[in-house]
Amino acid sequence: MGKHQLGEFEEVVLLTVAILQGDAYGIAIIEEMETRLDRKVSIGALQTVLRRLEKKGYLKSEFGEATAVRGGKRKRFFSLTQHGRMILHETKEQRLGLWNAIPDFSLSES
Repeated sequence: MGKHQLGEFEEVVLLTVAILQGDAYGIAIIEEMETRLDRKVSIGALQTVLRRLEKKGYLKSEFGEATAVRGGKRKRFFSLTQHGRMILHETKEQRLGLWNAIPDFSLSES
């Protein structure tokens, strides 16, 4: 494997940010992950990973406009950086390499 590795949750978060393209903020990311993966996600766990991925340079964030619906509070929107797109591509290639290396008989039922 390359020098860059993602944890499973980090990978899922990056993929979800990529899916949401421009509308990736905390609650939207959670809703997308829970819908697609049938898995509960806590806001605390997500915020921790978003900060870590931003610190690693895989994500960048910016605040949106304040809205009355949120009592004037602005949403923080996340997007992939070039480095984030690169790590996702590398991870995908690594996974495909592993899947392609499995002999056909290994996954068939006995």
